[in-house]
Amino acid sequence: MQSLIIRDHMQHHPLSLHPEMPIATAVEKLLAGQQTGAPVVDSSNRLVGFVSEQDFLAKLIECSYHCETVAKVSDIMRTEVLTVGPNDSVFELALQMTAQKPKVYPVVENGLLVGIINRRQVLLAIDKNMHDCYKAS
Repeated sequence: MQSLIIRDHMQHHPLSLHPEMPIATAVEKLLAGQQTGAPVVDSSNRLVGFVSEQDFLAKLIECSYHCETVAKVSDIMRTEVLTVGPNDSVFELALQMTAQKPKVYPVVENGLLVGIINRRQVLLAIDKNMHDCYKAS
């Protein structure tokens, strides 16, 4: 099998959120962008966190119960985020995805967000590679 790198299969212009963004706005953006989670970046596009649909659900339930909607993305984002580099191997990420829970990984280069890659993109890359191998045989 040939080596596959993340840069060739990642989403290059993902939706990203900002820490001070109200969660209501962030949820609307996430839904419109059809992503299951989004990286949170500062004004310099440096990754500072990640927030998932699950994180939003938990906070929205709490806000609905208390009739509050003043929460910000920074209130619910995770700051310890598993990331990958654009030149990392798709196969290594696939192995990592079988052991780790995240479905979406921010792709970071020199501290800056350059994309995201999710399980579907990894699966598609490996599937395409397998089909290409069969054609070459």
